[in-house]
Amino acid sequence: MQNKAVSLKTLLNQKELVVSPGIFDLVSLKIADQFKFPCLYMTGYGTVASYLGLPDAGLATYSDMVNRVQAFCSATTTPIICDGDTGYGGLLNVAHTVEGYIRAGAAGIQLEDQQFPKKCGHTKGRRVIGASEMAAKIQVAVDTRGTRSEFLIIARTDARTSLGLDEALRRAECYLNAGADVLFVESPESRDELEAIGRRFDVPLVANIVEGGKTPQPTAQELEQMGFSLAIHPGLGFLAMGRALQAAYGHLNKTGDSLGYTELADFEAFSKLMGFQKVWDFDDKYRELDSAQ
Repeated sequence: MQNKAVSLKTLLNQKELVVSPGIFDLVSLKIADQFKFPCLYMTGYGTVASYLGLPDAGLATYSDMVNRVQAFCSATTTPIICDGDTGYGGLLNVAHTVEGYIRAGAAGIQLEDQQFPKKCGHTKGRRVIGASEMAAKIQVAVDTRGTRSEFLIIARTDARTSLGLDEALRRAECYLNAGADVLFVESPESRDELEAIGRRFDVPLVANIVEGGKTPQPTAQELEQMGFSLAIHPGLGFLAMGRALQAAYGHLNKTGDSLGYTELADFEAFSKLMGFQKVWDFDDKYRELDSAQ
């Protein structure tokens, strides 16, 4: 696991690209942590789907999400960037959200300029609020953070799809001036657009790599050369899980048993990953006391 002494702020100010998988439940978190990624990304799409069984369309509340933030952050020492959607309301809500995410242990919060109800950034029907309204949200987020400068404010604009790249870049500049630490221009639609984003800003930039989404997928080396600091892969985990479960459950449905199905993790190794070794060690240590009751 990554020691939190190496903060997210330090990681993103280095010249090397940081690659971060999306985590959406505690199983995905524990599996991702096996690979010692320098940071993790709490995907809103995957978290809402796994926790509530709903689409990422503004249906999850602040209480739903801060619950997940606390659960995820308490289960790892790896810094986690946590999706804060639109801040769940107006300026007072943004302040409440930022304070709650800090208390829950997030290393940073992502806030976006969509109208409520928001939608996943690679799906249809997104609309954005005014740039000045979003800039005010960023200023409130920064003020709420106060001296806790290791907690990062990530400003995302969804303006590219409906208003074009130039407006998205203008908004990103506006949010940077309002105090954002990291910029996230959602859903660029070509390599040229990715390169334009990288040329425009000399601050940490997020590339959102959604397999099957609107943005092309350069290599990690290409993204680094373009000027990006962080490549998040929010959908990789839940898309892989969905494919694996469809295959496994389909086999069971077709044959009536799991005989011959070999695409499985080792049960004992998986049990240890979930923490059973600690349970077994505890039982061994206190076996005599337990039997004396």
